[in-house]
Amino acid sequence: MGSKPAPSWWARNWKWLVPAGCLTGLAGVAGFIALIVGLVFGLIKSTTPYQQALAKAQRDPVVISRLGTPIHGGLLVSGSVNLSGGTGQANLAIPLQGSKGSGTLYVEARQSAGTWSYSTLTVQPDGSGEPISLLRPSL
Repeated sequence: MGSKPAPSWWARNWKWLVPAGCLTGLAGVAGFIALIVGLVFGLIKSTTPYQQALAKAQRDPVVISRLGTPIHGGLLVSGSVNLSGGTGQANLAIPLQGSKGSGTLYVEARQSAGTWSYSTLTVQPDGSGEPISLLRPSL
């Protein structure tokens, strides 16, 4: 009487190993994409125009009255910052979130001789409402 040989390790385990391998590969790709996106947004958030504009919006009494406190910058900043030596330019749209509402901070700036000057620094509250210019003269 001939007995069948025991199935190999692969024959016994392929049904769970193949899907697990595919899911591991997909998780690796998703993790890599998340890492790249996080680095890009982190680099934008570390720039001087982003930090100065957000700080100005967080201190502005009109913005505080509309959005509430604390005011935080959102995760998905859009736009670009280009630097070359002591010159550069920035065009950003920064989502803002406060305790009373949210909005978007629009920034247009140029750097010359290491100093940033802003041509646009405006908060547009979500919903109805007039834009709030942060370039108005201080009282």
